[in-house]
Amino acid sequence: MTDQNNTRNTSPLKILVADDELMIATFLASNLEDLGYEVVGPANNGESVIKLCHEQSPDLALLDIQMPKVDGIEAACRIFKEQNIPTVILSAYADPEYVEAGNKIGIFGYLLKPVTKDQLRVGLEVAWARFIDWSDKRDKVEELQERLEQRKLIEQAKWIVVKRKQVDEPEAMRMLQKQARNNRKPLITVAQAIVDSEDILGD
Repeated sequence: MTDQNNTRNTSPLKILVADDELMIATFLASNLEDLGYEVVGPANNGESVIKLCHEQSPDLALLDIQMPKVDGIEAACRIFKEQNIPTVILSAYADPEYVEAGNKIGIFGYLLKPVTKDQLRVGLEVAWARFIDWSDKRDKVEELQERLEQRKLIEQAKWIVVKRKQVDEPEAMRMLQKQARNNRKPLITVAQAIVDSEDILGD
């Protein structure tokens, strides 16, 4: 599932469950189904988590922190980096080092075992809200960066016109805008063409 699809949902629909203790994994899966979620898994190790995420693209992963082959923290970081899938960590330990380990990129919640159905519901809702907020902020930053890059490119094209046509800055910008209108193209497209080719405006 892409990030765009993730951010359209007001709540996660498909959740991957992973715990190396079968009884706990089965209990979690049953509670999630009762809460209306589609369950992926359960997986019993971190390698299976990564594999299932690539195969079935869950919206969110609920991972035990201590699992064989690849632990929950590493698996969470991998699936977030590779597929933008957020994680809620489930652990029997509340020691500071475990909580600190949970403050890694891709981890948006931390629940302590044993967890009740209500705690599970609230924990997942809070984690999803945090993920959506993070996604929105990241999108805004990327949009601002894109605008800045476009502005730089337009400025570069403008100065090429200033030098080539021996006009001032306002006139150069008007020429760029006229070129965009005449060709029915976005200004950034015209600017890119000018930067790429010195002959775009003609003699």
